Amino acid sequence: MLDDVAAVNLPRQFGLLQKAIGVISRSQAVHSLHVRGSLAAGTADRLSDLDFIVAVHDPNFGPFVRIIDTLMSTELGALLPGWRDTIVARMGGLGYVFLVPHEGALHQIDLYAVPVSRLDTVLARTKAMPVYQAEGEHRGRSSQQVDWLINSTLDRPCTAQELLVEILVLGHMIDKRIARGQRYVAYAEMFALHTAAKNLIKTALAPGSPFYGWYHLVEEVGATPIGRQCLADLDRLISGQPIPDAYDLTAALTITLELAERAAPEAVAALRPAITAYWHYLEQM
Repeated sequence: MLDDVAAVNLPRQFGLLQKAIGVISRSQAVHSLHVRGSLAAGTADRLSDLDFIVAVHDPNFGPFVRIIDTLMSTELGALLPGWRDTIVARMGGLGYVFLVPHEGALHQIDLYAVPVSRLDTVLARTKAMPVYQAEGEHRGRSSQQVDWLINSTLDRPCTAQELLVEILVLGHMIDKRIARGQRYVAYAEMFALHTAAKNLIKTALAPGSPFYGWYHLVEEVGATPIGRQCLADLDRLISGQPIPDAYDLTAALTITLELAERAAPEAVAALRPAITAYWHYLEQM
């Protein structure tokens, strides 16, 4: 099955694709792997993501999700913890985005983990191609525990560190949009970056906020010197170009990291080595 994908296209990411399949398929929790998106369709370019559907035996779904970060960092060298993908459609599973170095460049790997009991629904929507199938029958059936895990994970508010990871992942995604000339998508993802920065401020400085979205930021956050400085940073951020070029993106990420350092210094400290490496790869694109 992997040969079929190789025959369609052999982009630079193919070596990483093979390595990722080998790593993920070694888990006994995994029932099957499927590739979707441009790699499966044969339209990939050097910037294309690796998009996986990972079908997990239902009883193993919770443990597998809990070790995804460790698996991706130790076996594939993922730069950051996985971003809990808020862009991917809700299809009965959980989506994560990882940034993985390979052959001198930073690549995006999207993993959509789904219980096998819901796999048919996901495949019908994504038209993904199979690249690995474990031997033996599927173990177990969908349970209320799996449903609770998925729903609670999707609905749980993000921590400041998770929001910082989101910002960095979005920066990588926007960089690709700029390189491809995808102005509309770059605009949408830049607004998502602004929103994540706002959410980071609220999470760090007004964690009990009863207000939705961008409402009452000044009242909630502006009562302290740090809060006022964070709002000034946010003003600078949202006053930038709505459709960024590479210079605008670098400026936006610089402002956002300054903002994060003020609002949530512990989150920045925890990710500092990864942030340093991230800047190196961003400059190479």
